[in-house]
Amino acid sequence: MTPIKSPKKLIEVALPLDDINAACAHEKMPGIGPHPRGIHLWWARRPLAAARAVIFAQMVNDPGYQQGDGFKYGVNKQEAAKKREKLFNILRELVKWENTNNEAVLNQARAAIMESWREICALNKDHPDAAELFNPDKLPGFHDPFAGGGALPLEAQRLGLESYASDLNPVAVTINKAMIEIPPKFAGREPVGPEVASDKTSKKKATKDAFDDWSGAKGLAEDVRRYGAWMREQAQQRIGHLYPKVLVTEAMVAERPDLAPYLGDELTVIAWLWARTVKSPSPAFSHVEVPLASTFILSSKAGKEAYVEPVVQGDSYQFTVKVGTPPESAKGGTTAGKRAAFICLMSGSPVDYKYIRSEGSAGRMGQRLMAIVAEGKKGRVYLSPTDEQLVVAQQARPEWSPEMALPNNPRDFKTPNYGLEKYGDLFTPRQLVALTTFSDLVGEAIACCREDALTAGMADDGVGLDAGGTGATAYAQAVGVYLAFTVDRCADFSNSCTRWVAGNQKVMNLYGKQAIAMTWDYPEAAILENVVGGFYPAADFVAKCIDKLPLIPSRGFVTQQDAQTQIVSSNKVISSDPPYYDNIGYADLSDFFYVWLRKSLRPIFPGLYATMAVPKAEELVATPYRHGGKEGAEAFFLDGMGKAIHQLAEQAHPAFPVTIYYAFKQSETKADGTSSAGWETFLQAVIDAGFAISGTWPMRSEQSERLIGKGANALASSVVLVCNKRAANADSISRRQFIRELNRVLPEALDDMTQGSIDALGISQSAVAPVDLSQAIIGPGMGIFSKYAAVLEADGSKMSVKTALQLINRFLAEDDFDHDTQFCLHWFEQQGWRVGKFGEADVLARAKGTSVAGLQEAGVISAGQGEVQLLKWMELPSDWAPERDNRTPVWEGLHQLIRILNSEGASGAGAMLARLSGKSDAIRSLAYRLYTLCERKGWAQDARAYNELVTAWDAMQSAMADSGQVGESYSLDL
Repeated sequence: MTPIKSPKKLIEVALPLDDINAACAHEKMPGIGPHPRGIHLWWARRPLAAARAVIFAQMVNDPGYQQGDGFKYGVNKQEAAKKREKLFNILRELVKWENTNNEAVLNQARAAIMESWREICALNKDHPDAAELFNPDKLPGFHDPFAGGGALPLEAQRLGLESYASDLNPVAVTINKAMIEIPPKFAGREPVGPEVASDKTSKKKATKDAFDDWSGAKGLAEDVRRYGAWMREQAQQRIGHLYPKVLVTEAMVAERPDLAPYLGDELTVIAWLWARTVKSPSPAFSHVEVPLASTFILSSKAGKEAYVEPVVQGDSYQFTVKVGTPPESAKGGTTAGKRAAFICLMSGSPVDYKYIRSEGSAGRMGQRLMAIVAEGKKGRVYLSPTDEQLVVAQQARPEWSPEMALPNNPRDFKTPNYGLEKYGDLFTPRQLVALTTFSDLVGEAIACCREDALTAGMADDGVGLDAGGTGATAYAQAVGVYLAFTVDRCADFSNSCTRWVAGNQKVMNLYGKQAIAMTWDYPEAAILENVVGGFYPAADFVAKCIDKLPLIPSRGFVTQQDAQTQIVSSNKVISSDPPYYDNIGYADLSDFFYVWLRKSLRPIFPGLYATMAVPKAEELVATPYRHGGKEGAEAFFLDGMGKAIHQLAEQAHPAFPVTIYYAFKQSETKADGTSSAGWETFLQAVIDAGFAISGTWPMRSEQSERLIGKGANALASSVVLVCNKRAANADSISRRQFIRELNRVLPEALDDMTQGSIDALGISQSAVAPVDLSQAIIGPGMGIFSKYAAVLEADGSKMSVKTALQLINRFLAEDDFDHDTQFCLHWFEQQGWRVGKFGEADVLARAKGTSVAGLQEAGVISAGQGEVQLLKWMELPSDWAPERDNRTPVWEGLHQLIRILNSEGASGAGAMLARLSGKSDAIRSLAYRLYTLCERKGWAQDARAYNELVTAWDAMQSAMADSGQVGESYSLDL
């Protein structure tokens, strides 16, 4: 077999992590505006910045000198650093959100990819399969076999690759069609729909007409907006009577003088707020349906506070809306804590969850209107319930409801416990009428769009979208796909599991997290109005998100495929974001949307929507309830993921590494390091599939407040594994040889990760964040483990991934510090800040080459009366001067820096750091070590102190420079 000559790729050598991580975090922040992810909700999407950076870096050649495998490539170290920096600069610009559709920036990246590709083709011009594999005028295609929300295929397309996406889930397949397959077919076309009435009267219409730009998918997006407006007008005619205005009467003003400016006005209702009810468990009030209200607060906005006051009259009650500062009791509604659940409004007796479940399961759970939210002249107006509004709500008679049963998955789906067992049970009758009406209107809009397209002169081949059509029929169906997505967006906001947020006074959608939770009070949004949850605002938002798709897209191809058997990957560049063990049950979650999409899109995609529900049997998620428990679920996942990844190892284009994302839901940190059942299982699948892991990159793609700063153990990393097919003739080594190689390779890797660097050109490179360290060190360690056919234990058995991870993690605890610091480190691990016995401290001190008296002299412990205790940073002397201290352990220097950072900020800490000559590296390394220890033990407050010091390190070093003193120069040759 003729070997492939392919230089190492940039992702196997170096990345500007700081810039990528900053761009990912920015993209995850709320308020950045329309984003392709807004076209349709999907769970755990990778940031576009990460996807773009990874694909670029796995396709461009690293310029460093390489020799072997029959070829030479690259330049000397100095020249390579310069060329690498140019690639870094392309990446730095490429990942910025504002450059998402900047063609100048994208063209630079495309040119670098093409240049590398032609170099590879030149190296392999004599390969027997060169005609098939190495055409210098055509880049290989890209494939993601777990396409999900479509971020990776979209960014491959944006970078100029022909993009292929596949997924088993029909909802994911449809999303990917909407992202990469449909837009290129209709790029550059003008809209055909009737202009929105409000646009016709706009003062800027003449200017707008003169500068209309229908490049890319802009015309398609505009038609989604126009036909969305048409659907809203049609719905108003059909169901508008179910959404009446509310008249402000004299009686209302007499009770609420603040309503005087609205006397006689009919206000537009934007939401109705309901509370679920059950019959009182008290025998005296067993005929009364009492409310289960999590809060009575309607608005907590300063100066505009409003709340509900329940008024009990005999054996009945009513809700009255008040304005002004609410009483403390209003915040908790009728709740009584987790165990008691709620309190009966009538009797004060507890209403526990067991009773609520039994009432709900018996079909005896109801609802009561608590308040009406209307649109005022300067914001929201909150009104007490009226009989007229209640009667109208009760008039809704849905003709259709999704009858599919919710899954038996109590971890993620809570409503079946309370009698809401079918998807249709999650909606009020009025919501079902509205969503069914809009679903039916999708088909009507498609028919209108086709006629309008023909009238506008668009040709029609009569071929539908699913069959590859590009004429008026297919175009109208394409518009219909996005309109069906708009219905799904409304369903997410128009169900009885949403929440009313008193702070920003709006509806929060059902899928705020990856589960369907039970809510006790909920808003019913006015779907016909221009508010959150309204249909036209949803259509307008989807249209704006379409505008963020590539302006000059390559072709895209999307199919429904099982990753275990697909052959789409053949000779393609592969980057994929597969399921993470049992973290997210995509099939179960997406059924909520599938029931509505099927109603609208089955005529367009009959094969895709043939089944009543999303396929689940083959879904590669370790779901215990489907596989007879955890063991069966893990065996299923490992076997299936192994087959899927083996497909990638066998089919991937031989000139490029495969990149695979892994995101930690939450670490399971134990005494022997960080482990995770999902992580171990996933790594085992990757290695068994025939891959060697040639690199890992932790990407911090979440918002900073999700880190340990809030005392949570949630990790902020996606780990990107860089994989190459393992050599068929790979050797086996012994456990001893493996540990010896770990000891040789990991010290430099750990140094690189924790120190950051100034590279050959003086450019600052990123360090791995403390919260990511225990994961990041796995990369180089697994690189050693996975390149061999096996690591053999003393008895000849193969070492497990779990054992390898334990050995890798153990290395993290073997840093070399001064003797006093070694004592403090081990004493802290055993005792924390608690008081310990003198005898135990004396034994440990001797073992570490120091003494209790010496530790007292160093100023790191207090000792007396047979007891020893470490001094906390706030107990250390404020007049400390290291120049006058004859014994300054690294431990003391670290905790003095924490004290100064808290009292004087980074500038003061930086000035002190400059005075700690020669200890900077060790102090920072100790901070990482202590952070990992505290995280493992759940000491959140202490972990926060060490994390804050490390995150302030750059600012402290800047302060050192400002003071005219120079610290150590870091070197991180990534």
